[in-house]
Amino acid sequence: MPRITNLDYAEPWIELASTPQDWKKLGKTELLRVLYYHHLVRAFEEAVLNLEKLGLVHGPAHSSIGQEGGAVGSVMLLNSSDMITGAHRGHHQFLVKGMQHIDSPSYDPRAAPLPEEVQTFLYRTLAEILGLSDGFCKGRGGSMHLRWVEAGAMGTNAIVGGGVPIANGLAWAQKRRNKGEVTFTFFGDGGMNIGAVPESMNLAALWNLPICFFIENNGYAVSTTLEEETRETRLSSRGGAYAIPAWRVDGMDPVAVRLASEAAIERMRAGKGPTIIEAVLYRYFHHGGSVAGSAFGYRKKDEESSWIAKDPLDRTVREMINLQWLTADENTAIRRHCESAMQGIVERLVEGEGSKRRIRAELWPKPEFRDQGLRGDLSEFKDARFEELETASGPVGDVKFVDAVARVMGRRMETDERVFCMGEDIHRLKGGTNGATKGLAERFPDRIIPAPIAEQGFVGLAGGVAQDGQYRPVVELMYSDFALVAADQLFNQIGKARHMFGGDSAVPLVLRTKCAIGTGYGSQHSMDPAGMYAMWPGWRIVAPSTPFDYVGLMNSALKCEDPVLVIEHTDLYNTTDQGPLEDLDYCIELGKAKVVRKGSAFTVLTYLAMTPLALKVADEMGLDVEIIDLRSLDRAGIDWATIGESIRKTNNVVVLEQGPLTVSYGAMLTDEIQRRFFDYLDQPVQRIHGGESSPSVSKVLERAAFVGAEEIRAGFTRMMADMGQPLPATPSPAGNSITA
Repeated sequence: MPRITNLDYAEPWIELASTPQDWKKLGKTELLRVLYYHHLVRAFEEAVLNLEKLGLVHGPAHSSIGQEGGAVGSVMLLNSSDMITGAHRGHHQFLVKGMQHIDSPSYDPRAAPLPEEVQTFLYRTLAEILGLSDGFCKGRGGSMHLRWVEAGAMGTNAIVGGGVPIANGLAWAQKRRNKGEVTFTFFGDGGMNIGAVPESMNLAALWNLPICFFIENNGYAVSTTLEEETRETRLSSRGGAYAIPAWRVDGMDPVAVRLASEAAIERMRAGKGPTIIEAVLYRYFHHGGSVAGSAFGYRKKDEESSWIAKDPLDRTVREMINLQWLTADENTAIRRHCESAMQGIVERLVEGEGSKRRIRAELWPKPEFRDQGLRGDLSEFKDARFEELETASGPVGDVKFVDAVARVMGRRMETDERVFCMGEDIHRLKGGTNGATKGLAERFPDRIIPAPIAEQGFVGLAGGVAQDGQYRPVVELMYSDFALVAADQLFNQIGKARHMFGGDSAVPLVLRTKCAIGTGYGSQHSMDPAGMYAMWPGWRIVAPSTPFDYVGLMNSALKCEDPVLVIEHTDLYNTTDQGPLEDLDYCIELGKAKVVRKGSAFTVLTYLAMTPLALKVADEMGLDVEIIDLRSLDRAGIDWATIGESIRKTNNVVVLEQGPLTVSYGAMLTDEIQRRFFDYLDQPVQRIHGGESSPSVSKVLERAAFVGAEEIRAGFTRMMADMGQPLPATPSPAGNSITA
């Protein structure tokens, strides 16, 4: 017979319920505030649903009616410096967090209309939900992307679980500041099973972050029942897997939620790490809109009525009346004041009568606002010192490429305490898998942060740190292909954040990743990421081909207030080329290409490891070609002035990239060139690229998949033939290179 030992979780898992004594202990003044906030959220949500019925809410309206107890019970306890993130159903949390920021304790909701400051807050929130320019995000966020940084409301989120890794980053920054601040991240039962959430719970526990994972368990993910989502329906049980203490409470009881939240906050402020609260509650309507879920057949009417009988607002009224702290007339007065304020706000936003009501035309954002704030204006570079190799003010000489990577990062960490690095294996193996962080873990042990294999979790965390604004994360993705694991955080979150939240919020994050074509690592480790990132708004992209350019472009990336992808190439790591021997503080201008070889036959546009290879082939063939190292690859960073000057001279262009035809950067660039410079082209833009498939592991098949010297030579030969020009009989040994 085996010997069996029953195991317990390392941290407690508690089910908590309030008692009449708990309600009384809270006190009349605080319970009045609880009731006021319930009425305010309810009146606001009812106004939203009335507008939705009229067709005036463009997009979904995810009502929080029925779920107010969870928000009021938890968020009321937070300070303005504490932060929250939310999910698509987040009006209630946003409203309570905003009220907590502006509410005056001297205001008596029984006796007077809502204060002007409160009405302005409600107006701006409703304007945002309607997509109007007076909204907090200037109409870009709508119902699912509400953000007010000053109040600590750091963004609701339309991607299920998408806000959770970001909240981890906010908590990471709070822990670093060490001022006792905490973060609450709200998500539903539907978000419990998506990868971002368990990854984030593990990281929060591992790094002891002051974050509460608040699960609003309303029993349904749209129409999918909780029992269809998971076998263990007590979702707070997940805390045990990560050694996180957890509380399970009745979310229709705001005092029970408050008691659990008080315990969680006390623990987090004391530096004891993350917590979980599962509030079991109910949304009264369908996933979106003003129709009951029973109308769609996935819920029963008696189920809905049984939950409505537990309404948190009505519960608060009953308890206060039983305690003789409230009269029915006083409760009516509070509701009247909230409803009256909302009616006035709606009148400011809407005109017309009855079913013919419409949004006031003057409140819509102007169409020309469409792209404003997609990225920053680079004003942060007004005092930057820009250098180029040919005119460098400091000594230059032979530098190994990978040493330049480690040296410039060390220099920036030495001069700027905000900079830290995060990634897999970056603390060992003598500087990670390629030596790019060599010596840094010894010099900065608390700022070289090794991450577990959880790309979505730690990339999103870094995005949250960037949005907090105090620190500057440098994230390493070991291989470019791993971006697809973290795609939501990279493209839906980090790349879109500035624009989505109104265009004013910086997202200073640097992502380092390598292109490993030719290393034998096969289809899932060999991507050139330039084409993929160039498709998404918000990212700046740089691709250095020399040690000198790497130092200058990395300094610019770390200075930039936008997210910047820095692409490295394994073929370059062990090469030696000209670089700075002493000066590691200069920048290279973002959006500035470089003519690395002058010529007149045709123009070659390339980047990264193809730049030195193109130079080598052109020299060997003795061709009078002009080679431009693009360096900046994002749409805003393409140097059309330099490109255009060359095209007007040569009238022929070839775009050279090493990777395959699929996920290609060259396709976008070629299309844009032909649109901009059609009148100057003697023939269509030519391309040199790899095959259609990703590289294979087989050495023969891998070599057939990507571009090398042979393919460049064939492409250059084809260009000359299409121009009706013969190849030079005697190749020049040196060509016209302007870099060593």
